[in-house]
Amino acid sequence: MPTDKHARPVRWDLYVITDEGLGGGRTHEAQARAAGGLLIVNDRLDVALAADADGLHVGPDDLPVAMARRLLRPGMVLGASAGTVEEAVAAERDGADYLGVGAVFEARGSKADAGAPVGPERVRAIRAAVQIPIVGIGGIKAENAASVVEAGADGVAVITGVVAAPDIAVAAARLVEVVRAAKVRAHGR
Repeated sequence: MPTDKHARPVRWDLYVITDEGLGGGRTHEAQARAAGGLLIVNDRLDVALAADADGLHVGPDDLPVAMARRLLRPGMVLGASAGTVEEAVAAERDGADYLGVGAVFEARGSKADAGAPVGPERVRAIRAAVQIPIVGIGGIKAENAASVVEAGADGVAVITGVVAAPDIAVAAARLVEVVRAAKVRAHGR
């Protein structure tokens, strides 16, 4: 979904989260280069600014969304984690550009603090309450990504399904294909 308020157009089909523990010896940088796209730093405003990243993602225990928005440079993307409709509405109101919603499915091995799965139903409820893009996260792989998009997500965030694959670029391309096909089926886009 391109947007004119950011320096670069943003497509939310696939959001790859790097993890050196799961990356088969590949560094964060090597994983990111293989997957391609924007560089969004998780939790650390200082690192996002120092690295001249494209954006920052904050969770409920991080810097508040409104404060992060004020401190980011113009054009930087700001994402926020939202597990409930109330959190989603507040994040949108406070300046988030997109939401990470989940854990949609059970997340194994990559995110110990992901919480109980909320299912595609939570994505659907949040989609009805906000206008900004939603990226479903948690236990998502090629086999279940379509259900997340069909529930209203603009894309999916994946760790293990991409960075643990023998070929990151192939795994990423496969997920993008699944997401785009689901968008066409569900929304005609």
